[in-house]
Amino acid sequence: MDRRQRKTREAIFTAFIELLSKKDFAQITVGEIINQADIGRATFYSHFETKDFLLKEMSEELFCHIFDAMNEEKANHRHIFDCNAPESVFLHLIQHLKKNDNNILELLSSQNNELFLQYFKQNLGELVASQLTLFESRKSEKLPESFWINHITSTFVETIKWWIDNDTRESPETITEYFFLAV
Repeated sequence: MDRRQRKTREAIFTAFIELLSKKDFAQITVGEIINQADIGRATFYSHFETKDFLLKEMSEELFCHIFDAMNEEKANHRHIFDCNAPESVFLHLIQHLKKNDNNILELLSSQNNELFLQYFKQNLGELVASQLTLFESRKSEKLPESFWINHITSTFVETIKWWIDNDTRESPETITEYFFLAV
């Protein structure tokens, strides 16, 4: 992707994020995103097929950021998410949720969150699969790996839902600890 395309994509993400801070995902139109980003309709569609694909890309961007942080030697990395990564990928993810980077909490807690939650869980499943050694001692030999990954992913999602329902009072470190105790 060349620099111009990257800038346009960032403008679209920024516009989308600004709109998410004011409105529910279901209420946002492609026209509003286009106006906010100050781009043409054809430009939007050359980057994203639909508003749903934009949402999917936002979820993928978060997890790409997490995976890149895992694989880079230096702790500071950049996507549409920016931070200094901790050792634990799960703590890293929860820290972004706590900071509410790019209104991710609104997407997870909104009434129309099914689509984002589907994308979130799909990406989270890949993250869990890459971290299975952390849970090795707890897995029964009778469980298929796909079931185990689904169980850990679901436990993480339910931990985050509980945390959101309780106004994210606990620190990311505490929630990460709860998650590991619950698996």
